[in-house]
Amino acid sequence: MADGTTSRITRNSNEVSKRPRCNKDVDELGQIGQLQIQCCHLGCLIVSLTFIMTCQPCKSMDIDSASVTKGSLCGQKENGMPLYPVSFYDSGEGLPYAPEDWPNPGDKWSWKVGGRIAASGYFLDRYMYTPIRLREGGRKTGFASKLSLEQYIRKKFPDADVNAFFASFSWKIPSKSSKKDDIELFKPPRETAEHSGSDSQFDDNRCKAGNRVCSSLSAPEDSVSDVMFCDICCSEPGFCRDCCCILCCKTINMAFGGYSYIRCEAKIDGHVCGHSAHIECALRAYMAGTVGGSIGLETEYYCRRCDSRTDLVSHVTRLLQTCESVDSRDDIEKILNVGICVLRGSKKTSAKQLLHQIEMAMAKLRNGTYIEDIWKKEDTAVTGVGPSPNAKCAFGFQNYEEPHDHKIGSPEPLSSTFDHRVESLKLEDEIDQILHALRKSQDFEYRLAEERLSAHKNYILNLYQQLDKERSDLSRHTPLKDPNTLLDAVQSRVDQIKREVYKLKDMEEVAKGFGRVSKHILKELFGLEVES
Repeated sequence: MADGTTSRITRNSNEVSKRPRCNKDVDELGQIGQLQIQCCHLGCLIVSLTFIMTCQPCKSMDIDSASVTKGSLCGQKENGMPLYPVSFYDSGEGLPYAPEDWPNPGDKWSWKVGGRIAASGYFLDRYMYTPIRLREGGRKTGFASKLSLEQYIRKKFPDADVNAFFASFSWKIPSKSSKKDDIELFKPPRETAEHSGSDSQFDDNRCKAGNRVCSSLSAPEDSVSDVMFCDICCSEPGFCRDCCCILCCKTINMAFGGYSYIRCEAKIDGHVCGHSAHIECALRAYMAGTVGGSIGLETEYYCRRCDSRTDLVSHVTRLLQTCESVDSRDDIEKILNVGICVLRGSKKTSAKQLLHQIEMAMAKLRNGTYIEDIWKKEDTAVTGVGPSPNAKCAFGFQNYEEPHDHKIGSPEPLSSTFDHRVESLKLEDEIDQILHALRKSQDFEYRLAEERLSAHKNYILNLYQQLDKERSDLSRHTPLKDPNTLLDAVQSRVDQIKREVYKLKDMEEVAKGFGRVSKHILKELFGLEVES
């Protein structure tokens, strides 16, 4: 625009007329103006005009900058496509931020942004999702980086032009808030963590819950790439995968080795799930312990995020080991109650043994036994074992029930230290070990038989090949070779084959089982020394 003129936009004309500027100096007016004119394909004028005036200039038409909609332009282009700015955590489908009609017509990809913005004004957190047709098992597949998306395209569509794919849309997504102050206003709100910790500043880039003792604060940078991408709970403001319960969204308690929560370590597509849950929340939601019905848990934890199961027997075992280093009776009782609630009703032998051990410790604790004597295993009988049948665990669930007492006047009274529960568990464990040993020995015998039979079969086949060669030499012998020598060689080879075939027949006796085969065969043909 030439000096000494200003623009006036009329509603009924496509022309921009010029008129003399007000006869006052620009500095005196304090005028700051910016005019941006863009022509669309219909030849219309879209004018964004901002004036800050300290005087009343000539009459003009006001345009509200807030009227910019999703379909309007912001002056930025990528891959030849105009881009529109979006807000924090916005999402959408198709162009310009996701492909359309790829790989097949009608396929529409979707996108989503997070809550971090680069200095350039583009979102740092940007995600892409496959169209419905490409979702395996009905589960949405998401990509948090351009590299992961590129790897997916190369794997699923090896003949596709990756460069053309990325050129069909814009990976960069501009933000409506470009100023630093604006960005601060949109940061996820901090929730008060359960741990006070030190007074140092929160690491906003790592713990969204504001937890000063979150494990993510001390985790190495490359560990972030090992966790599974999540756009459900982890996209919520104030939720941190490393220290928040997936069921109640409150922070977990790391006290005493983190006995009160369980973390899902299942591998999903090569990445760790990493979501945690309070044991109490999982028990109340029937996602932990022993649960019947369609879930069918057996001393397990069911992760609501990835549908994986985690065995809880090992968790309770660590819990019990933690108790041995605790010197507070109240804390010990809380920890033991967690174990009781988790193990109650299980049919696993290991879970039953562990539950009985916890019950014994709980009984000693309530009978006033010194803490250092609670964990002594030589004392297997304590008066009033375990809590009362009507006792409640720390979570409000009824604790285990006492087994019914033996009938009074048993015809064969046992020693005072006899405990039928311990003996029954020993018998179950003994039978399990025997069956395991039997299967192990049978597997060994099978592998041995397979190895020796296959080797002997191949040996006989090799002899057949040698016999065929020697017969061929005999049929076309030359005067230089003695035919009697060749005939003796053939006869000797036939006798050798007969002997090896007889051995193979003896080896086939193992089909009845090694126990029914003679010791001579086992020793000579299988290399097994059998004791008398």
